[in-house]
Amino acid sequence: MMLNITEGKIHRAEKVVIYGSEGIGKTTIAAQFPNPLFIDTEGGTAQLDVRRIDRPKSWEELLGIIKEVAANPDICKTLVLDTTDWAERLAVDKVCGDYHIKSIEGANYGKGYVYLADEFNELLRAFDKVIDSGTNVVITAHAKMRKFEQPDEQGAYDRWEMKLSKQVAPLVKEWCDMLLFINYKTYVVTTENNTKKGQGGKRVIYTSHHPCWDAKNRHGLPSEMELDFKNLAHVFETTAAATAKSTPAQQPTPTAERPIDKLRALMERDKISEKDIQAVAASRHQMPPDKPIDEYTDQFINGWVLKYWDQIKQTILLS
Repeated sequence: MMLNITEGKIHRAEKVVIYGSEGIGKTTIAAQFPNPLFIDTEGGTAQLDVRRIDRPKSWEELLGIIKEVAANPDICKTLVLDTTDWAERLAVDKVCGDYHIKSIEGANYGKGYVYLADEFNELLRAFDKVIDSGTNVVITAHAKMRKFEQPDEQGAYDRWEMKLSKQVAPLVKEWCDMLLFINYKTYVVTTENNTKKGQGGKRVIYTSHHPCWDAKNRHGLPSEMELDFKNLAHVFETTAAATAKSTPAQQPTPTAERPIDKLRALMERDKISEKDIQAVAASRHQMPPDKPIDEYTDQFINGWVLKYWDQIKQTILLS
C-alpha cells in the first residue's frame, strides 16, 4: 500500500459558525461574506438586500438545497444557513415523523436525540460537499445563557452557549474552522456616589475560548475584535488567492466546442432568446437577471444550463 503524503498548508473554503443573542448582528455580518446566498430558515433576512432561497419547509428540502449548491458551485461563494436552531426544528420534525413520536423526548431511552444527532451529521456531511466545491459555509445560531458549575470548583457562573440541543451543539463546534461569539462589551464604572454601573455596550467578536463562552479560530485572529467584517476579510482574501494560485489554469482545447457555443446552438435551434435564459436562471436563484450569458462560466453552463436544457426550455415555452 502506497501512502499519499503531502506537506504544507492545504487551502480550502472556510467553515464558520457565528452565534450571539437576538438582534445583535449575526445575519448582517454574514451578509458581508463573499457573494453570500442565504438559506433563511426563520425570515431574518427580510430587511437585508441579499440573495436568498425560499424558506425550506422540511428537513429533506433543506438537505436538497445544500446538495444542489454543492453540485453548482458557481451559484455563490458563501452559503449561509440562518439559523441553525431553526433548522434543528426541521430535523426534530423529521425524527418525530419517522419514528411516529409526538416529541423528541418520546423515544425510549433518549434515542430521539441519538436520531437527531444522526440527522445533523448528515447535514454537516452535505456542507462538507459544499466546502469541497470551493464554497464557504457560514452557519448562524442564537445564543443562550446557562449556569455552569465545574465538578472540581466551588460555585457556579453564567456561560453563553449556542441555542442547540446538547447532542447537536458539540457536532457543530467540532465541525467548524471558526467559532465566533458576538456579544455586547459592557464596562463597569464607579460613580461619584461610589456605586457601580454598566456603560458602553459596543458589539465585539470573540474568537478564542473563554470560561464564559465557546470560541475558536485557526488563523491567529485577535481574541477580541470590533464587529466589522473587515477584521475577517483578509482570511478569505488569502484563502481565495492561495486556492487560485495552487489550481492550475485549464487551457481550452483548440478543437473542442466551447460550452457557450453549444448553448447558442441549442438556443438557435429551439428559438430561445438570451433574455429567456436569463429570466429562468434568475427565477431559480442561479444568476443575477442582468448577467450576460457570455459571462456564465463553462462549469455553470455544462452543469446547469445544458444539463437541464429540456426543463429550461419547457419552462420558457409555458411562460
